[in-house]
Amino acid sequence: MTEPKDAALRRSIKPVICYPVETLPAPNMSLFEDARKTLIKVDEVIAAPREAATFTVPSGHFFRIRSVEGSQVGDLNLWNANDLSEKFYTGKTRALHGTHLTTGQQMWSSFPYLRPMATITHDTLGWYGIDDFGGSVHDVIGTRCDPYTHTLLAGGQYHHCCHSNLSRALGDYLGISAQEAEAHVHDVLNVFMCTGFTRDIGQYFMKASPVRVGDYLEFFAEIDLLGCLSACPGGDCSDQHSSDTAQCHPLLVEIFKPADGALSGWETPVVNGYNRSHGL
Repeated sequence: MTEPKDAALRRSIKPVICYPVETLPAPNMSLFEDARKTLIKVDEVIAAPREAATFTVPSGHFFRIRSVEGSQVGDLNLWNANDLSEKFYTGKTRALHGTHLTTGQQMWSSFPYLRPMATITHDTLGWYGIDDFGGSVHDVIGTRCDPYTHTLLAGGQYHHCCHSNLSRALGDYLGISAQEAEAHVHDVLNVFMCTGFTRDIGQYFMKASPVRVGDYLEFFAEIDLLGCLSACPGGDCSDQHSSDTAQCHPLLVEIFKPADGALSGWETPVVNGYNRSHGL
């Protein structure tokens, strides 16, 4: 295809941020930081290697996903614990905050709710930033490894990918089949995963996670949460995912309660104010 004479001019046009966030209500991080000093651990759940586990977090509590045995990434789903139709919306979270999340940013729920579900309050990998390849950690660009794409690209049946792990664990929690549960499974926060897009053709890539034993990502539950975390069969994702050969480790989910009165002034976010008339 012939390049037009004004190709350089077209490419030089400056980009415009789609969703300026200057008017986005900011979480009260100083309040959360003070509350963190009073935390008492009240529960914990282990996501076994190549498996997923569910957990619940009351609003006003904190939870951490922690590396406990070795470098391991995890795929996280979140729902409103009282209404599974309200779930984590990676696309809008990405549009508001960017491709990767860290301290001070929030996980937003699906339409018509569109409100913060959780706020990231501490990230021990916050130092990583963006590397020379364009990679960073905790992405909202990857969808989760799944058996459908595996069959499409490699053939065969593989059942311990994150989509199936999440479906089985959620089904067990709800008392329904994995086939019924998978309708609720959605795009994930790739916790600890190091990803980006290649410079040449913009293809999604992964590389060895920088996470080490003791690292954690901490969240504040803005609403009552049901979570499901899969310890990805790719391990640290340095080579491949959906694999029975990658070295994999468990991930620990810890739930913490702040002291009474530590969150004075905080309230659960209300659902989005759009009237849903859609111009009719």
